[in-house]
This record gives sequence, structure tokens and C-alpha cells, in this order.
Amino acid sequence: MFLESTVVNVALPAIGHEFHLGLDGLQWTVNAYLLTLGALMLLGGALGDRYGRGAVFRVGALGFALTSGLCAAAPSVAVLSGLRFLQGIAGALLVPNSLALIEESFAEEARGTAAGRWAAGSAASTAIGPLVGGAVVSAATWRLVFALVAPCALAAALVLPAGVAAARGRDPRRIDYGGALLATLGLGALVGALINGPRSGFGDPLALGALAAGAALLVAFLGVETLVRHPLLDLSAFRSRAFSGANAATFLVYGALSAALFLLMLVLQNVLGYSALEAGSALLPLNVLLFVLSPGAGRLAARRGPRAPMAAGALLAGCGLALFSGVAAHASYAREVLPAVVVFGLGLALLVAPLTAAVLDSLGAERAGLASGVNNAVARLAGLIATAAIPLAAGLGGLEQVGGAPLVDGFRRAMWIGAGLCAGAAVVAWLTMPGRAAAEAA
Repeated sequence: MFLESTVVNVALPAIGHEFHLGLDGLQWTVNAYLLTLGALMLLGGALGDRYGRGAVFRVGALGFALTSGLCAAAPSVAVLSGLRFLQGIAGALLVPNSLALIEESFAEEARGTAAGRWAAGSAASTAIGPLVGGAVVSAATWRLVFALVAPCALAAALVLPAGVAAARGRDPRRIDYGGALLATLGLGALVGALINGPRSGFGDPLALGALAAGAALLVAFLGVETLVRHPLLDLSAFRSRAFSGANAATFLVYGALSAALFLLMLVLQNVLGYSALEAGSALLPLNVLLFVLSPGAGRLAARRGPRAPMAAGALLAGCGLALFSGVAAHASYAREVLPAVVVFGLGLALLVAPLTAAVLDSLGAERAGLASGVNNAVARLAGLIATAAIPLAAGLGGLEQVGGAPLVDGFRRAMWIGAGLCAGAAVVAWLTMPGRAAAEAA
């Protein structure tokens, strides 16, 4: 799943070319998946607690394998988007239960090693994803990207030990299905209006109705979460200043990151003429920096507190996005693209590990699972909203020909918007995260 999520952006220009898509069609290819993945991730974790993490993980992996195989044969963008919607549901069952299985499957002394291997595997898949996707699309077709993921997901389901898969959950609490439905419908209506509104005009009754319905459903979701006995989202957690600040920073940075990568792949291939392999390779320095430098950033945050590295990392990431605004037609990789990739990668490497540690520490060890689940959902939802809203704010809404001067101009504006979001994340981190004194006291 981690592999596929990184390669689809590389394949977007090829998908758009085959189905003759404008920007809105490409946005739905990405956002149909992110919608259900983000909205239902907390539900996936609750189902694992109730019915057994191994069983829910296996259902998610089998569903992911099936939907990936069907995506490879999708005859139209409507079918592809529908399958991506279902794929997100499978991912929401798979992701929150994958790491949780380590707690059940390994003795205490072996959990650290197992968790490290899990993290290394996810980081490695993220690093090689653009390369694999680019090579596959360049050599064959974007459909092979999905076809190759299907057997990998199937293998994950089959290698799970029978005892783990059959273990029952131990949480008897009722599951908040109503909250999950309200969140999914509300986000779907809101994002749909942002994507489709530019084509019909936001004065159109259908667009206005979708915006109003989305807002009303999300307000209803928050209301339900305050009333039900066992909510999906425990709103009391946000009384923690550090927890709220970490999630706000996550939303801003991951929103900027998602929109930047979505648009950058289009610019590299449709404007600069890169092949899919060349476009995937262009981001390799970013992933290498994340892989190599993140552990050191985590140790720095443990000694000095997450405030300084998070604020500095967010500012540096914003500088990288500002540098991307200089990428235009006939830009040189060495002069314009590579410096932006390196600066952006350095910022993320300084930010991500301290942010993750701050989230886990913000509610205490007994609520670390809730903190991690909420933060993962926030990161996915940030990508969902940003890939719909930032292109619209940058003047790219309704763009039918995804290339040329309109794409370049909109890309520049989008990068400055992303830089502003990262600057906002730096301010939030500085105001809400524990500093050196708190780290030394701990």
C-alpha cells in the first residue's frame, strides 16, 4: 500500500493522456482514494480492536489486492475513481492494524526490532516508489502499476499466521458507524464541490448545495462525537495543547506536500518533457534525505524538545516550495529542480521524526494509539483537501489541458501557497510544542 500511494502520482500524466482528462479528472483519481482512507482510518482501528486486528488486516489486504487488480483493468476514469474509493476503504482497514499487529505478535523484547523493520520497510517503499512507478509506466503502461501491487497485497494477507488472523478482539465497545458515515459523506460533498465547482461555477445551485451539505454533515459529525458513548474521534484529546498543535502542523505541512507532489509530477512530465522514469528519479534525493536524516532529527528532538527542529524544518520545507516556484518551461534540473528538491527534503527530514514523536508523547503512553490514529487520519485528510483546494486557489480549477503556460503559472502560485502553509506550521510548532527545558526535565 505504501508503494502504490507513492507511484500513482508518477502515473497521473499517463492516466490523463489515455482517458483525455482535465485536472479535475486527475484530482478524482487521487482523492477518491484519499477520501475513504482518511475518513475511515479511525473506524478501521476500532474494528481491529473489536473483531481482531489480524482478521481485519487480512480483510483489508485481500480487498486491496482485489481492487488493485480491478484498477489495472478499469475501462474509464469513472470506473477507476470508483475502484479507488473502494481501495481507500480497504486501506483504512489495513493501515491502522498493520503496526498494531506487532504488539500482538511479538514478545516485548522483540517489539522494538519488529517496529524498526516495519518503519524501514515503509520508508524503503516510499523511497523506491517513484522509481518503480516511473520505470513501469515508461516501459509498459500505468495499468501495470496496479497489477503489480495486487499480488503483493495478496501475499501480505496469506503470510499472516493463522493464529494471528483468527485471534478475537478484546474491546467490547460499540462502534460509531454513524460518525464514520457522516465524516465520509461530509468530506465527499465538500471535496466534490471544490473539484467540480470551477467547471459549473460556484454560483450553480448544485455546487452551492454540495458545499452547504458538506459543511452541515461535518458539523453533524462533530456533534455526534460529543454525544455518543464511544466516539470514533475523542474530542477531549484536543484539550492538549501539544496534541492540537502537532495535528495542526501536520495538516498544514502534509497539505502543502500532497499538493506540491501532485502538481510537480504534472509539470515535470507535461511541461518539461520528462519521462515517467525521469520524473520519479527527480524526487530520489528527497526520499534519500528523509531515510538518512530522520533518525538523527528524532534524537535531536529527544534531547532538545520538538519545538526548534519542527519549526526550523517547516520553515526550510517552505523555502524548498518557494524555490519550486522558479521551475518553468525549459528549466534545468541541476539549476532549478534539484536545489528545490534538496531544500524541501532537508526540511521534511528535520520535521517528520520530531512531529511523530511529539504526537505520540502528547497524550501519554496510555493514549498513544489514539494519538497516532488521529494524526495518520489528519495527514491523509490534509492531502485530500489540499489537492482539491490549492489548485483551485492557484487558478487551476477546471483546467482542461493539463500543460503549457496555464499549468506553469498555476504551479508557481500553488508553490507559494504551500510555502505559506509551511510558514504557518512553523509558527504553530513554535507556539505549541515543548522546548528544551521540558525535554531536559523529562
